[in-house]
Amino acid sequence: MPNNLKIIDLEFSTKIRIRYAETDKMGYCYYGNYASFFEVARVDALRETGILYSELEKSGILLPVTKFEVSFFSPAFYDELIKIKTKIVELEGVRIGFEYQTINQKGKLLNKAYTQLVFVSAANQKPMAIPVEIIEKLTCRK
Repeated sequence: MPNNLKIIDLEFSTKIRIRYAETDKMGYCYYGNYASFFEVARVDALRETGILYSELEKSGILLPVTKFEVSFFSPAFYDELIKIKTKIVELEGVRIGFEYQTINQKGKLLNKAYTQLVFVSAANQKPMAIPVEIIEKLTCRK
C-alpha cells in the first residue's frame, strides 16, 4: 500500500443471537461457530463500505481465509445477544486483515480474533493485487 494512504479507521458492529443448536452440552456456544460469526461480521463490515462479496465473486475475485486466530476469555450462552466489533487492520499487496472483539450483553469481552484473507483470481486461482476500487473504498489520504 502506498505510504500516503491509510486504512479508514472505522469500527463496524454486528449483532448475533446464540441459537440453541450453536451450544454444546455445557450450554456454551461451541467454539467452532465463531468462524461463521466472524464471516458474518466481515461481510457486514465490507457491505458498509460499499463492497459486496457477491459482486466480488461475480467479477472473478475470491477471498479465501489464509489465517484465523482466536483467543477465548469467556463463553457465550444460549439466547444471548452478542456483538462483534470488526476493524479492517491490513490492506497490503494481496492481503486484507480483520480484527474482531466479541462482547456479550453485559459488556464482557468474550474473545478476540484475527483473520487474514487473500485476493485470488477465480480464473487462475492465483493471488492478485487488491483492485484499485477496493483500495479507494477502504483508504483515505493522510
